[in-house]
Amino acid sequence: MTIAKPDFIEGIAKGMAVLESFDTERQRLNATLAAERAGLTRAAARRHLLTLAHLGYLETDGSYFWMSPKVLRFSGSYLASSRLPRALQPTLNRLAAQTGESFSAVVLDGEEVVIIARSGAYVTPTRVLAYGLHLGARLPAHATSTGCVMLASMSAAQLAQWLKGRVLPRITPHTITQARVLRQRIAQVRKDDFCFASEEHELGVQALAVPLRDMQGHTVAALNVVLSGGRHPEEALRRDMLPLLFEAARELRSLL
Repeated sequence: MTIAKPDFIEGIAKGMAVLESFDTERQRLNATLAAERAGLTRAAARRHLLTLAHLGYLETDGSYFWMSPKVLRFSGSYLASSRLPRALQPTLNRLAAQTGESFSAVVLDGEEVVIIARSGAYVTPTRVLAYGLHLGARLPAHATSTGCVMLASMSAAQLAQWLKGRVLPRITPHTITQARVLRQRIAQVRKDDFCFASEEHELGVQALAVPLRDMQGHTVAALNVVLSGGRHPEEALRRDMLPLLFEAARELRSLL
């Protein structure tokens, strides 16, 4: 969204940049680290850190800062009020009850996909669930089945812009890290209208994803099934799971 310069509140933008500096790699930041990550001076970063701590969004030991549970208010409000997660949840629960597998729905946010809905716990007690499959989890788009589905919804120009200057980190030995190879993969996903990913984000985990489109044909999210605890033949997954995913996507279209 583009707004007029007089409408842009720079202080809020800087404060959000500091808040977004915290991630799984850096859970604790001091003023110097926050300044580097947010592109601010150390003095400005320190003021924002102190303000966020005063408001309760950060905790501190006097030198380092880390997120407090209060930041979950944002995600909780989104999940409670957004129509999309509420529309998807019954279908995810039904699929999980029907198959005993784990299903989730994601949207694209920058270089990552964010889980906005996931199925209930219908798996067996001995089954090992894939890491990071909780609501609000952020996963690298290039290394996930849902991410590739969302990237496939982009035009060639949009995908080129998304890839421009972007480093594709290697997460497992099977992760695609070359832009040329990823483009080829995205082109195949666009042709197939689904994506199968095997151990690209986590060893021992495979996933199959399809796009979720609204009545205008726009891809608004991606739906996938995630299987862990061993390698499953792609042909068997496509035979058993793909029809269920496509049918669910068709049923959900009028709700999106």
